[in-house]
Amino acid sequence: MTSATAEQPATTAPHFNATNRHDFVLIFDVTNGNPNGDPDAGNLPRTDPETGLGIVTDVSLKRKVRNYVDALRGGEERYKIYVQQGAILNNQHGRAYTALGKDPKKATQTDIQAAKKWMCENFFDIRTFGAVMSTEVNAGQVRGPVQLTFARSVDPILGLDAAITRVALTKPAPKQAAEDETARSGTMGRKAYIPYGLYVAHGFYVPAFARDTGFGDEDLAVLWQALVNMWDLDRSASRGLTACRGLYVFSHSSPLGNAPAHRLLDLVKPRRREDVTVARGFDDYQPVEVDTFRLPQGVTLTRLDE
Repeated sequence: MTSATAEQPATTAPHFNATNRHDFVLIFDVTNGNPNGDPDAGNLPRTDPETGLGIVTDVSLKRKVRNYVDALRGGEERYKIYVQQGAILNNQHGRAYTALGKDPKKATQTDIQAAKKWMCENFFDIRTFGAVMSTEVNAGQVRGPVQLTFARSVDPILGLDAAITRVALTKPAPKQAAEDETARSGTMGRKAYIPYGLYVAHGFYVPAFARDTGFGDEDLAVLWQALVNMWDLDRSASRGLTACRGLYVFSHSSPLGNAPAHRLLDLVKPRRREDVTVARGFDDYQPVEVDTFRLPQGVTLTRLDE
């Protein structure tokens, strides 16, 4: 029996046809870091309260994709990023109307459609993930061809909250507090993290929506590159060590697909080794094996992270 395993790296970068459907599995892990803090829970790592499994939202994953593509090709006309920190979205829409020589306050439906097309042509994340641009400066709405699920950890995670101090003070301590322990030792703070977590997210590429946004083969190649490498541009003290541990792409030979997505995605399931009680590293999991004989006709599997 032949199978695609974690021991068999891809030797070449294959070409993917953006006119056909693709479903994919993204596996990543976090060591001594917080992969996605919950602002409603004091920035503790997100968890499913019923199972204790860790969660990383699709919004968090898309943010990393955007940041990577911006760093990689953000200077090019077609690869600008629409959703950026501090960006004024109405100003982004206004760029389309300026380029088209139109007044957004007098925009007709034809003008709005033209503005939407311009935004798709110039912003990678719009033609990839879609966007709601029907704000005061109306540039329409776009349904993107690429969607991601929440990532969930394979095993329950242990969310910890460590106390930290800073030896330098922001301002001189009051005289009456000169002997206070906090004043002498520095500012107290908290740092939320998990010792280890292996996460799995699922993604989907639907070419029917790509026709509306202009998403093409080159965009698909950039997306795969971002999913594999984006963790290396997301380093911070709070993130710990985060790494891509697998990107498995199921490619269909037709635009509508040759099999239901869930049947394919269920073929990639990391499992903890039987002799390991609590996982504290990627080696505590069995190598991911996918039986290629179980692939439906017209579907191929490619691993892209190696």
